[in-house]
Amino acid sequence: ACAPYRRLNLCNKNLKNINNIDSDKARHNLLVDVCMAANYEAQSLIRDHPQYKLTYDDSKICTVLARSFADIGDIVRGRDLYSGNTKEKEKRKQLDDKLKKIFGDIYNDLTSGRNGKKLALQKRYQDEIGGNFFKLREDWWTENRETVWKAMTCSDDLKDASYFRATCGGDRQGPSQTHNKCRCGDGKKPRKGSGDVNIVPTYFDYVPQFLRWFEEWA
Repeated sequence: ACAPYRRLNLCNKNLKNINNIDSDKARHNLLVDVCMAANYEAQSLIRDHPQYKLTYDDSKICTVLARSFADIGDIVRGRDLYSGNTKEKEKRKQLDDKLKKIFGDIYNDLTSGRNGKKLALQKRYQDEIGGNFFKLREDWWTENRETVWKAMTCSDDLKDASYFRATCGGDRQGPSQTHNKCRCGDGKKPRKGSGDVNIVPTYFDYVPQFLRWFEEWA
C-alpha cells in the first residue's frame, strides 16, 4: 500500500530522538516520548487542517487525528509499513531497534525472579524470534492508548470537535457521538450505566495499516 501524504510527514521526532544509552531512563520515559510525539503531530494536523478542508470539505479533524494516532500505534508495536527513501529506511530501523531494546528491558524487569506471576509473564511475552517482543508491545499500547489520545486531543482548538461516527458508549438507545475534543464522555468518569469505558472513540489502531491507507486514499 502507498502511504498517504499525511504519513510521509508524521511528526515522530520525540520517538526518533529516544536515547536508550541510559536504558532505565528510556524505559520510564517511553510513554512521555510517545505522548509528546502524538501532541506535536496533532499540533501540525490542526494547524494545516483548514487549508486541507478547502479541497476536502467533508474532512473532520478528529478523523485525521485518529489516522495518525493509529500510525503511531503501529510504530510502537513494530508493524509500521512505511519505509520511505534510503535515509528514511535507516532512521526507521534505528527507531525500531531502540524500541526493541526498551521493550527487551521491560521484559527483563517483568520476568526477573521465579514466582508464579513472573513465570506466567515470561510465557506470555517470550520472544524467540528476532527480539521484537510483539505481544508485549501490543499490551503496552492497549494499556496506554487512552493516555496517548488525551495527549493528542488536548488542544482548545478541538472544542466541540466530533468523531465521524457514533462510537461512544451511550444509553439504551445506542452509541453516542463525541462532543468535546474528539473524546468520549468529555474525558469525565463514566456515569453509572454508561457504556463509556474510555475516552478513545476510534478503533483505527486495530485495523491493519494497509486497509486504513486504502480507505484514506479513497
